[in-house]
Amino acid sequence: METVANFYRELFDLPELERHTESDGALRSIWLDMGGTILMVERTTGVGEPIDGPINGIGKGPFLLAFKIATDERKALERKLQMRGISIESRTSFTSYARDPEGNKVALCHYPAPERDR
Repeated sequence: METVANFYRELFDLPELERHTESDGALRSIWLDMGGTILMVERTTGVGEPIDGPINGIGKGPFLLAFKIATDERKALERKLQMRGISIESRTSFTSYARDPEGNKVALCHYPAPERDR
């Protein structure tokens, strides 16, 4: 959890809000402040089982963590990833895709906001 929490903390410059532990003192979660939203990095002890459906080969857990970014942040965030040895796997006109230290797919997206959000 420390590695994954540090990845997101450093990539987005997020302050840590809280840490939660189990009754035996083992770290259970690290919460990061995303400016009104909390990114909760939680420990899991089980191994995901493949799910049936249109996405074959994906186990339980997050398939993709997508983060809305400003258009002018994209290049800087890509550089931060590359400086950490993390490659950009693919790009579209609005989104860059990479993997966090545990292999979760991460999208950095500046797709225009829906009309209701403007």
